[in-house]
Amino acid sequence: MDTQRLSTSHWEPVASAMLPRWELALCLLASLGFHFYSFYEVYKVSREHEEELGQEFELERDALFGGMKKDLTDFEWNFWLGWGRRRLAWLFLGHAAVSQLAGLLAKKHRPWILMVYGVWACWCVLGAPGVVTVFLHTTIAFCVAQFRSVLLSWLCSLLLLSTLRLQSVEEVKRRWYETENEYYLLQFTLTVRCLYYTSFCLELCRRSPPAQRTAYAFPWLLAYVFYYPVFHNGPIITFPEFFKQMQQPELSSPKHSLGILAKGLGRLLCWWWLAELMVCLMYMHALYNSIPLLESVSCWTLGGLALAQVLFFYVKYLVLFGAPALLMRLDGLTPPPLPRCVSTMFSFTGMWRYFDVGLHNFLIRYVYIPLGGSQRGLLGTLLSTAMTFAFVSYWHGSYEDLWCWAALNWLGVTVESGVQRLLERPCVRESLTRYLSPQARRRMHALLASCSTSMLILFNLVFLGGIQVGKTYWYRLFLQGWPWVTLSVLGFLYCYSIVGIAWAQTYTIL
Repeated sequence: MDTQRLSTSHWEPVASAMLPRWELALCLLASLGFHFYSFYEVYKVSREHEEELGQEFELERDALFGGMKKDLTDFEWNFWLGWGRRRLAWLFLGHAAVSQLAGLLAKKHRPWILMVYGVWACWCVLGAPGVVTVFLHTTIAFCVAQFRSVLLSWLCSLLLLSTLRLQSVEEVKRRWYETENEYYLLQFTLTVRCLYYTSFCLELCRRSPPAQRTAYAFPWLLAYVFYYPVFHNGPIITFPEFFKQMQQPELSSPKHSLGILAKGLGRLLCWWWLAELMVCLMYMHALYNSIPLLESVSCWTLGGLALAQVLFFYVKYLVLFGAPALLMRLDGLTPPPLPRCVSTMFSFTGMWRYFDVGLHNFLIRYVYIPLGGSQRGLLGTLLSTAMTFAFVSYWHGSYEDLWCWAALNWLGVTVESGVQRLLERPCVRESLTRYLSPQARRRMHALLASCSTSMLILFNLVFLGGIQVGKTYWYRLFLQGWPWVTLSVLGFLYCYSIVGIAWAQTYTIL
């Protein structure tokens, strides 16, 4: 339990008994009412300033929703959507077909067939320079890992990652391609591949030499790195999980595989449709890029923009991670769970544990626990957590906004950990049990979680919108809006927390 402190909820000791159904229903209605009314306010502002935003940002008409204008300001969504339509969707379908045929005709050689397909698919979208670059990074990391030094392997991975931000190297890569999108696809691919060859090399450093001749041979590294469903954008799966599942895949009959494919594609289309509808009805990304408008809209609109932004991010990754997860299931592998709905999150640790599960598992296994985690006392925990967030920021790009976001999240996790330690003290726990009923302790849990959730949303807006957006929210909702706006926000988030805690308890039981 101690080694998993970063990954567990810090509010569990006070979450024990369910509240009356009428109270849960009231909180659920209040939560849904706030969602829909605040979204309506964002919709009104989007319509009122449609012409102004259209002149400043990219708004184009979408035939899917009767010619409504669509906000194209979110680079990531439009980038992957464009690549998906152009080539990636067809390459994913090709992977599924090759995998099914290999499973039927050459089951023992399926990992190597999929590796060859991955190399070919990489060549199709990134060309020979892209394939050579991925192969070169992978080979360098493997050669350094032969020294069996975890420190050297980490230094090698960080140095390879740093080359992605060297201006001279960037200029060379740009000359390889005709468009910026091809260059960015290579950058994103190399960033994700870094975690994959790092996982393999760190596992190799932990193993005895005979293991190198079997699972930790170079061909398995190539099969792992060039596994195409997760090649460009993840999700992350560690090498031990990949090797074990690829050796003993849970392959289904063709009929069952078609059922999995049909259901998976149906879900993907629903999530894609919802994401497209959101950017047609609410121009939240364009509004976030217009600070004067953000400073003048109502507090209801501000709240709706925050919810719309984080919920769009959630739906976006249901699509971006859902497609690779579907292919992994067809291959007989178990993908990391898809992100949990952010409207049910009520703690920093819950967000880190359940949003990007693959990345979380990587951080716990290779960063947090090796640095000592909670086994080395309070200072050791603080250092391990700080280094974990520092690596996340560096891996994402090491921009000023990211360092600020990482520091704020470290602060949030640290405060939650401090509250957890306080509640675990025998005298405090006995006093709470003696003077408060289980239902009262649940309400106290939700009250504390509402404060945590308010900061969680605020800090993640720094990641999604930048430092200036975070400052605007802090000033308008917590300084200028004190006390009534602030208390209203905490009141609504209290209702969210009540619902989220009940949902999490039910989810855990199931």
